[in-house]
Amino acid sequence: MNQSATVSPDEPLLAGLTVLDFTRVLAGPYATRMLADLGARVIKIERPGEGDEIRHTVLQLDPARTDQSSYFARLNAGKESIAIDLGHPQARDVVLDLVRRADVVVENFSPGVMTRYGLDAATLLALRPDLVYCSISGFGQTGPMRSTQAYAHLINAISGIMDLERGDESTPRVSYLMTADVLAGTHAFGAICAALLRRGRNGRGAYLDVSMLECLIAADDLTYGSLLNGGKVAREPRIGMLVHPIGERYLAMQSAGAPHMWPRVVAFIGRPELENDPRFATVMARRTNWAALIQILRERLDQFDSVEQAVETLSVARIPAAPMLSPEEVIELPQLAARSAFPEIPHQGRGRIRVTALPVHVDRKPVAPGGPAPYRVGERTREVLAELGYDAERIATLQSQRVVEIPGET
Repeated sequence: MNQSATVSPDEPLLAGLTVLDFTRVLAGPYATRMLADLGARVIKIERPGEGDEIRHTVLQLDPARTDQSSYFARLNAGKESIAIDLGHPQARDVVLDLVRRADVVVENFSPGVMTRYGLDAATLLALRPDLVYCSISGFGQTGPMRSTQAYAHLINAISGIMDLERGDESTPRVSYLMTADVLAGTHAFGAICAALLRRGRNGRGAYLDVSMLECLIAADDLTYGSLLNGGKVAREPRIGMLVHPIGERYLAMQSAGAPHMWPRVVAFIGRPELENDPRFATVMARRTNWAALIQILRERLDQFDSVEQAVETLSVARIPAAPMLSPEEVIELPQLAARSAFPEIPHQGRGRIRVTALPVHVDRKPVAPGGPAPYRVGERTREVLAELGYDAERIATLQSQRVVEIPGET
C-alpha cells in the first residue's frame, strides 16, 4: 500500500497513495472523494451492518435495497469499503496493521472518539512518524466547545453567517447549502496535500485539525475583517448585488466590484449625470446610498421584456449578469456538459448512474471517479485483510467474533 518510488507522468496526481477513511456523512467523505478522484486508494472503514448512515437517505438507486442513496454514491465513488467494529477489543490490532501500510488517515468523529478506540493521532504517529493524520470536527479538537454536537445547520447559526444571511429581514432562515461541511472537506483536502508535500521533503508526518466553524468564518469576505478592526456589521442585503424579477423569471446582476464597473453601470442606466452625483461618486458613497441606487437599477431593468434580453444587453455593456436557474435547468447546461461535470460511474443495481465531478481539470482534462461507490458495506473486507497477510483461518476467526463483517458470508 505504500507510495511507489517512481510514478509515471501519465498517472494520476496521487497515484500510489493509500488513505484510511474513517469518515461518514459529508465533510470527511467529501475530502476523501477528492483524494480518490486524483488517484489515491481510499479504504473506507464502515460500521458493520448499517455502514455510513447516508447510505439510507435519498435518492435510493436500487429498489431492492435501502442502503443505496445517490448521496452516498456521489461522495464515496472510487472507494473500497471494509467493515470493522471499532468498538471491538480486537479491532485495534487490525486497524494498526492497516495504518502500517497507509499514508493518510482521515476521521471526522467527535473529538475523543478515536482516543477511546486507541487510534488517536498521538498513538498512530508514534507508530508511523511519517503518517498524515487529519481530524475534521465541528469546533476543532481543542477549546471549551470541542465536544459540542456539530451539523452544518448549527455551525451556520453559531458562526454568525445565519445572522448575516438574513440581510434586513427580521427572521433568520435555514440555509439550503451545507457550506460548513463542504468547506471543511476542501480545507482538509488542501492541508493533506500540503502535509504530503512536506513529508516528501523531510519524511515527517503531520497532525491536521480542521474546524467547520473556523472554515465558515474564514469564508466571509467583508464582515469579520472589518469587525475585528473597529468596523461595524452591515445587517442589510449585500450591497452592489441584486436579484430582479423579469416576467416569471429572475435576473442576478452585479453592479459593484472592479473600479471600472461604475462608469459602465451609469452608461447602462442611461443617466450620465449619475457618474458625478455626490450620492454615488465614490465606492463608499454608493454603499451608503445603496437603497437609492438599487431603485434606479430596478427601474432600468423593468424596461426589459425577458431575462435573456436583459442578460444580452448587460453582457454587451460588460456588466456581470446571469439568469437564476433551477436545478433542473442546471443539469442540462451546455457549459457543464462541455466540462464533463456529471460523469457516469457503474452501479451494481442500476447499471450506470451520474454523479458530480471533482471541480478541477488536470492537464486540460476532466477528472472522473476511478470506480463505483461501494455497493455493500464491507464488500472488500476479505481482499484488504488478505493483502495484510491474514490467512483464511484468521479472517474467518475475525468474522466469527464479529470484529469484521464480510457481506454474504456468515
